[in-house]
Amino acid sequence: MATPSATPASTPAPASNATPLVMRIIGFCALAHLINDLIQSVLPAIYPMLKANYNLSFAQIGMITLTFQITASLLQPWVGFFTDRKPNPNLLPMGTVCTLIGIVMLAFVGSFPMILLASALVGIGSSTFHPETSRIARLASGGRFGLAQSTFQVGGNTGSALGPLLAAAIVIPFGQTHVAWFGVAALFFLGVTLMLRRWYTEHLNQAKARKAVQATHGISRGRVVAALVVLGLLVFSKYFYMASFTSYFTFYLIEKFGVSVASSQLHLFLFLGAVAAGTFFGGPIGDRIGRKAVIWFSILGVAPFTLALPYADLFWTTVLSVVIGFILASAFSAIVVYAQELVPGSVGMIAGIFFGLMFGFGGIGAALLGYVADLRGIEYVYGLCSFLPLFGVLAILLPSTGKR
Repeated sequence: MATPSATPASTPAPASNATPLVMRIIGFCALAHLINDLIQSVLPAIYPMLKANYNLSFAQIGMITLTFQITASLLQPWVGFFTDRKPNPNLLPMGTVCTLIGIVMLAFVGSFPMILLASALVGIGSSTFHPETSRIARLASGGRFGLAQSTFQVGGNTGSALGPLLAAAIVIPFGQTHVAWFGVAALFFLGVTLMLRRWYTEHLNQAKARKAVQATHGISRGRVVAALVVLGLLVFSKYFYMASFTSYFTFYLIEKFGVSVASSQLHLFLFLGAVAAGTFFGGPIGDRIGRKAVIWFSILGVAPFTLALPYADLFWTTVLSVVIGFILASAFSAIVVYAQELVPGSVGMIAGIFFGLMFGFGGIGAALLGYVADLRGIEYVYGLCSFLPLFGVLAILLPSTGKR
């Protein structure tokens, strides 16, 4: 009788013994993610101002995003791989210091190369933040991995939604130097990560014990690798499409409908708010009905709405953008947890790979779409990207891990 009950019993027990502490730590992980992504979202939010101030092309705007995204994406898997084997709680606050330096530099730089350097520093901060904080949230989850990942992720999405709104209120009316006010948020961010570092240090033995967990899903190594490739393709389709919104939605609204910069930022805020809501619901639903079902619905289910968007007027563009953001966002938490179930014991590396793919595909997408926008116009970009969610049909190839 002990054998079948050993695996499930070992997971929920920590949650029942320390639920207030666990939920507090998960909440701080989400708060840290909110601040981190709020700071990062300031960069694309001020693209119209940077474009005007420095006479940048769409391709150069894409290069700024590419620099930030690639810096983060290339380092994240290696950070996760290293800390799976040799945990280092100091990496989290060290990355936060890079973010602080980068955002302060962005307020005072006076050339395109220096903007790229500031973007790279913010990207380095992300490369340490995401895999490490995702690991802490999972460690504090008490076995409710989908809920923990979604709560952590929704903090980031909320920050991404608030960033453009705050930039519209603080930076756009008063100029680039007012980006420095976000340095205050970065200092608070540093304090939160130092607290998380202390908790993580105290729970390293528990983390090492979980690292030794072996796979129980019975899926062959070849099928696991194939499933990870499929997940990577789904992340590609999701974040190439998302790049069209995060980097160019404001330009699309200004060019097609003639709205003001402030109004375009408000529309971006609505989209990113919908992304935050979709992210929150995706994880708990995955805990209940299975990750594969959520992934299938999120990627492929959004296709009818993306295909309709290029032909909509301003009102329906607003409605469709909110629906698209909500549905599309529900996938990422399910993808990360599903991949961690496929490869147990490599929590940091898997988180690093998929957060890295998220940033990498987002950055490459922003650069390529900027180039296409220069050649064919911004409206052409949205017609082209509308077909990307059809990649969701690949979810049929994912094996079942048996997790609910």
